[in-house]
Amino acid sequence: MEYLFYNGVVRTMRREQPEARALLVRNGRIAAVGSRAEAQAGPETRRVDLAGRALLPGFLDAHSHFAATANQFLQVSLAGCTSWTEIRDRIRDHIRQERIPAGQWVAAQGYDHNQLSERRHPDRSCLDAAAPENPVVVCHQSGHMGAFNTAALERLGVTGDTPCPEGGEMERAEGALTGVMKENAFLLYQRRVPLPPADRLLTACRRAQALYAAHGITTVQEGMLDRALLPLYQALLADGSLALDVVAYGDTGGVEAARRAFPKSVRRYQGHFKLGGYKMFLDGSPQGRTAWLRRPYAGETDYRGYGTLTDGQVLDMVRRAGAEHMQLLAHCNGDAACAQYLAALETAAREGVDLTAMRPVMIHAQLLGRDQVPEVRRLGVIPSFFAGHVYHWGDIHLENLGPERAARISPAGSAAALGIPFTLHTDAPVLPPDILETVWCAVIRVTRSGRVLGPKERVDVSAALAAVTANAAYQYFEEGDKGTLARGLRADLVVLDRDPLAAPPEELREIRVLETWKDGRPVFRMGDGWLAGGETDPCNFRKEG
Repeated sequence: MEYLFYNGVVRTMRREQPEARALLVRNGRIAAVGSRAEAQAGPETRRVDLAGRALLPGFLDAHSHFAATANQFLQVSLAGCTSWTEIRDRIRDHIRQERIPAGQWVAAQGYDHNQLSERRHPDRSCLDAAAPENPVVVCHQSGHMGAFNTAALERLGVTGDTPCPEGGEMERAEGALTGVMKENAFLLYQRRVPLPPADRLLTACRRAQALYAAHGITTVQEGMLDRALLPLYQALLADGSLALDVVAYGDTGGVEAARRAFPKSVRRYQGHFKLGGYKMFLDGSPQGRTAWLRRPYAGETDYRGYGTLTDGQVLDMVRRAGAEHMQLLAHCNGDAACAQYLAALETAAREGVDLTAMRPVMIHAQLLGRDQVPEVRRLGVIPSFFAGHVYHWGDIHLENLGPERAARISPAGSAAALGIPFTLHTDAPVLPPDILETVWCAVIRVTRSGRVLGPKERVDVSAALAAVTANAAYQYFEEGDKGTLARGLRADLVVLDRDPLAAPPEELREIRVLETWKDGRPVFRMGDGWLAGGETDPCNFRKEG
């Protein structure tokens, strides 16, 4: 099948030919770009009139959590809640509307304690009032903390005598557990909450794909592949549900189990699924004040957050990834966590680990110090910045960190100045997978209150777009297949209603995704939604000439 895209601007994201006017797709690959594309088009070629709009490579989300994004469709949304009363009422309403029987688990997600009038996490008393007959778990928007009600604690076997895991917190008041947990403690018990039924999860995964595709994303990340998720991915591969590419990273147990379950997916795609490597968490969340800092938080004399792994554990993980020729992703928000990761990589490199072959990634790198950026470049680390923090939590960071450190959140400008191929991500479901908003955040760097946060760390539009296309493909070892538009590459494409390089920078997040194409077939079209598997003739909506 051939398609000719013409009569618009083609942004190739390639230095040697940054702009073209036409692009020819043949059998899922790009056959030609520019004048050659129109010359090679034949009488049977389907012609796609861009009508002056822009065609770009499909976006690659450099870090997100696909299964968690799907699972949010099955949970109570607490987004926008401003008080414990609202949280209680939303959970009550959900139980009533869904007719959830007593004893069945209820999960909710998306609250931000910084936005609650109480300025505290909802505790077991709040959740007991919401659901006295159901075990309940609620997850903070960051994913790093949350709370359980009394029934949930009992179901999980957590008592006042239960030891707290290292690198975590179990909050107490007057000696009794409040149900609020952070970092390793919350993650440990959250994983023990049963997953929803398989059929509901599969349906939710289709909705998640539709959400990603609606934002122009053609490659998605499973940012923490747990053993419990393997049956879901086995089902997705068995029924051919995946239409977008998913690259998975997990902890030691998750990767070992995935190797056995998906031997043909290790570092290569099978049914749009690839096991990319290992993932580890080195600290927590800056808006939750658990990110690990070199200097104390504002208003504190000593508290700097904390790490979640020992130096030895981090070094062992680097060694393991190097020995197995696997990539390694490390969650590092605070500059102390960044320092721990960089030190482990330095030691491993001296021992002979080939970091160039590993392409280690520093996920979030929120408070990566400007003094650490040259070391990132020297070690070949790819920083993947969560630039959405500038807008969504910038004002909170000013409170937690003070103006000097807050201005350095997501230092993409410093990375760009040294020629580091940084990427940008959404960390969905922490934020929706809105790549264009992420690009806007990196370019504008304005907080919710309208304050410019760190203008020196701004990047231009071209650099921000490269971060979600060419650089993201490089991060995934897929620069020879994706991320730019050139002959022979996969036809992963996005059609935008206007050219982001010609639009005023402040309007970047208003640009609309009109169509998303995966391997030469449309998977999303505005007005029609998710198209994968929905049409026998994928281009019957536009036949011209």
